[in-house]
Amino acid sequence: MRSLLLRGGRARILCVMDQVLAAELSRMASEDQRFRTWLQGAAHGFILHIHLQSRMQSQRIDVTNTDRLREIVSRHGWPGRSLVGDEGAHHAWLIAQHADRQLDFQREALDLLTDAVSRGDAAQRDLAYLTDRVRMNEGREQVFGTQIVEVEDGNGGVCPMFCVWCGVTDITV
Repeated sequence: MRSLLLRGGRARILCVMDQVLAAELSRMASEDQRFRTWLQGAAHGFILHIHLQSRMQSQRIDVTNTDRLREIVSRHGWPGRSLVGDEGAHHAWLIAQHADRQLDFQREALDLLTDAVSRGDAAQRDLAYLTDRVRMNEGREQVFGTQIVEVEDGNGGVCPMFCVWCGVTDITV
């Protein structure tokens, strides 16, 4: 959002945070997390057995949020810190992180987030998580070890990893 500031008869354009867009991203992320927290409940952080209707509701939330983030990105580019503040940028990442059913957009978001991080407009941590998520969704090993999987005994395990520096696959953490 840009504002016009008049001083001494001169007009200047200032970039200011888009509060409305930041609030919308916050609401979307809150809904995402509210439902996931409810699903996880007493499962100690891991979803063991989820009722089909609950899975479908979670997927609807993800698809709705992803579709809206796609619209935001097409209009504004990646909603980074300069547009929506630190929290808003993190909320945009969270929505992209859960866009598993729209891998084409998740890949686009990864490219945009990579660029935003290089400009200091997004967090490196968010980039690491999205990198691993996209790689896993493509059937490849993760790089940073951020993604866990559910296992039968209720404990989580780190998914297979690939070391980009040495080329070793299936590193255990």
